[in-house]
Amino acid sequence: MNFYSIRHLTRFRYSQPITESIMETRMHPRSDSSQHCLTFALSVSPRCRVFSYRDHLGNNVQHFDIPGEHNQLVIVAESVVEQQPLPDVPHFLSPDAWQELDELVDGGDYSEMLLPSTFAAETPALINLAKQMEVVRRDDPLHLVLELNQRLFHHFDYVPRSTRVDSPIDEAILSGAGVCQDFAHTMIALLRHVRIPARYVSGYLYRGSEDHDRSTPDATHAWVEALLPHLGWVGVDPTNNLIAHHRHIRTAVGRDYADVPPTHGIFRGKTASELYVAVKVEASEQAPALDRKLPIPEDWSVLVERAQQPPELPVPFIDMQQMQQQQQQ
Repeated sequence: MNFYSIRHLTRFRYSQPITESIMETRMHPRSDSSQHCLTFALSVSPRCRVFSYRDHLGNNVQHFDIPGEHNQLVIVAESVVEQQPLPDVPHFLSPDAWQELDELVDGGDYSEMLLPSTFAAETPALINLAKQMEVVRRDDPLHLVLELNQRLFHHFDYVPRSTRVDSPIDEAILSGAGVCQDFAHTMIALLRHVRIPARYVSGYLYRGSEDHDRSTPDATHAWVEALLPHLGWVGVDPTNNLIAHHRHIRTAVGRDYADVPPTHGIFRGKTASELYVAVKVEASEQAPALDRKLPIPEDWSVLVERAQQPPELPVPFIDMQQMQQQQQQ
């Protein structure tokens, strides 16, 4: 088994003081049969009371309201996760797997993961890509999932900040470039095109010294899970051409990014904002001390320097409509 210590820092800076921040976060890792979140803590500055609940998909959600005037909002999520070994995924299933998949879907409640969603919809560009990649019911469902995972990896160039947090999949499809969020949305839409239930996974990817992933190590990550007969939900990572295994740490699942952004909120004020994000994932073979508190340096820029996002264009005169979200790279 593997243990991971995760720190996720988010900082919003405002050019003028704002009077209120309302925020919801999904940074608390999930616990299931193979992954166990041993500890989780969320620190917020300015200080406030943080509330928690579970959404209808079983994701852990924290939310808070800061009503006082402030010109910076800092959120630090710290967690320790234990990962159990997963069985290897086979290369293919039996010839009647498509029929078994249909029976599985008919016997369960998977409609949310089959219907078009906010960022995973059948657009003309998506249909053309499906024809180009021969996305039809052939071979068996698992073989098609693994082939798509590989083909999307080679089809798209990975270019950080080439799209926005709210970009439709057409931007990545037409340009041939995107980030993990775009890879995941495109694959989900292609799988749903042939009625394979597919869902979006938000989380973190640990990168060791021998790993050569092309996704950004200092940011959150996103990948896909497909429902398959006999195997259940199988995770694949088209950004890195990987099967999501012990290095992938899951925080939330949903129909697409709209269901599971790490931060989702609004502020009250007339100002421009800048977003900084830093993520650090450390691995160990033994459980770290659960009472260990990672030191927090006084100068936040030390932590976010490598993951610093360019500031958005100034947006003056925005009142209670400025969204506070971070793209998954």
